[in-house]
Amino acid sequence: MEVAARTDADKKGGHLAKSKETGGLLLRESAQCPDADEKEFQNVGKHKFFNTNNLWISLPALKAAFEKNKGALPLPVMKNGKTVDPRNKQSTKVLQLETAMGAAISSFPGAQAILIPRSRFAPVKTTADMLGLMSDAYEITSDHRMVLKASRNGVPPTVKLSDNYKFVDAMMTMVPEGPPSLIQCTKLTVDGTVVFAKGVVIKGEVKVTGNGKVEAGTYENTTVNL
Repeated sequence: MEVAARTDADKKGGHLAKSKETGGLLLRESAQCPDADEKEFQNVGKHKFFNTNNLWISLPALKAAFEKNKGALPLPVMKNGKTVDPRNKQSTKVLQLETAMGAAISSFPGAQAILIPRSRFAPVKTTADMLGLMSDAYEITSDHRMVLKASRNGVPPTVKLSDNYKFVDAMMTMVPEGPPSLIQCTKLTVDGTVVFAKGVVIKGEVKVTGNGKVEAGTYENTTVNL
């Protein structure tokens, strides 16, 4: 399994752990974590590596694992609470049952993790991730890879958005003239209904609260109340 060092931007994602029972590696996802343990689950100093979902598998070992387990790997089933209409929290509640491909690491004795640089991993799981990748903190290389700029030293900006920006179309209304500059941003938090004007530069840790427009300019280590 290719793994990367966890940062604050990755603390909600699954991390590697060692099985007390076998001593081998296993993948622990947030859906498997009791609410009381959530703080420790997100402790990036304690659980330092997360699954990038780049997996290398020996085909003979995979064949043997299938034969041992009657044709299917014994992956843990996780449950996630959802609503039938993801845009309407009042719609019918359902349980989504899922398995994680990376959890198969526990099916292979001796399986190992390879620590990789961020240049091999630029995930988009949320609109917050997408906003970061749209910004000048990333660049496209000549061989068409999306990578963090060298000045970021392998650490992506942490972006946190209000729930009303959960979907792409809503997020795009926030940046109609393009995303703010995040090349020197440590953390950007948006809490409210916000529109960024063209020419906004975020430096350090900035929080934007309220409803309104963030006018062009540089905002550094501050809270912007609209």
